[in-house]
Parts: sequence; C-alpha cells; structure tokens
Amino acid sequence: MATAKAVPGKGLLDPKNHALVLIDFQSQMAFATKSIDAVSLRNNAALISKAAKEFGVPAILTTVAEKSFSGPMFEEITSVFEGQKLIDRTSMNTWEDKNIEVEVNRIGRSRLVFAGLWTSVCIVGPTLSALDQGFEVYVICDACGDVSEEAHERAIERMVQAGARPMTSLQYLLELQRDWARTDTYNETVKTSVAHGGAYGLGLIYAKTMFNASEGH
Repeated sequence: MATAKAVPGKGLLDPKNHALVLIDFQSQMAFATKSIDAVSLRNNAALISKAAKEFGVPAILTTVAEKSFSGPMFEEITSVFEGQKLIDRTSMNTWEDKNIEVEVNRIGRSRLVFAGLWTSVCIVGPTLSALDQGFEVYVICDACGDVSEEAHERAIERMVQAGARPMTSLQYLLELQRDWARTDTYNETVKTSVAHGGAYGLGLIYAKTMFNASEGH
C-alpha cells in the first residue's frame, strides 16, 4: 500500500539537479521558424533564461557559425547571462562538439534541460545523444521552434518516444519555485511571471494592485 509523504517527486526539477542548455537562438535560425511566432519565442527564451539565472541553475549557451552565418544569440538570453562565453560550433548536433562535452562534464549534472532552434535538428540531435549516454533530458517545447508545426511536433514525438520529458517555459519557472513560501526567490519569480507570463502575469498584476494579494498567504 502506498503511503503519502509531503515531499516532491524525484522527477521534478529543482535548481540543484539539472543544467539548462540553450541552443542556436540566432536570427538566421529564427527567420525560417514558423511553428511559433518570433514574439512568443523571444519571450519564452527570456523567461527560461531569467528563471535559470534567478535560481542559480548552470547554463550552457551555444551557437552555430555565429560570426560567419547565423548571427548573434538573442539579446533576451545574453543580457541575462552577461559576460558568459558562448560556445560556437560547426556541428548541427551540439552533442558532437568537444567543447560541449567538456562543459557538460565540468558542470557534472546528469539531468539536462534543452531549448533552442530548430527542434528537429538542433534539439533532436543532442537529446537523442544525451539519452543514449544515460542522461535524463527535458525539453522546453514552447521555447523551441521549427520550419513548420509538423516538423516541430514530429520532433517532440520522436524525443518523447526515446524518453525525453516535455514541458513549457512557465512550467519551468514555477517548478523551480514550487512553494510560494520560499521568500528568497518569491519576488524575482513574480517579477519574471509578470514580465513574461502572459495572461498569468496580468492576473498577478490585477491581484496585487486591487487586493494586495500574495500567493504565500
């Protein structure tokens, strides 16, 4: 017989059990992305970047042919991780780059969260490769995009079938917070939710303005 205990499940993310890998959020890749509009994509990239920074999650930022072809990484990401070096590659599959190998091993976490462009190439490649080597992989689906909805959805299905765990951007932030009584991160979580949480953010503005409401009470 199962016994309930007031403890989180092992499958949940927390700031100390994973690393975030942001892949090829670059203009050349974004131009052909059609499964999600550019405004939503940039918003979600900012949301997950701020979430990781707020909670001290180690992040790997990587680009492909940044100087010669694909352009700079989104400012929504680099402004959050100001001064952090980007790992530029030639490989479409991030996992095949030696510098990524070094950085993943340096961080030393066996649970990885991926987001980037395009889902069917830049995310499928490292996801399947990392799963094959025994890592747990989560994919933030609404912070990924592809040349069509079909391409994006088939890529997500392929990764899920292989064992990857899908999630969303706002889910990522709230899963890290997970308890409104955690006052050390409460204000930043609310601030990020208001700025990037869409209708949920509007609800927070309304509740706090009209009733001075707080989730922790």
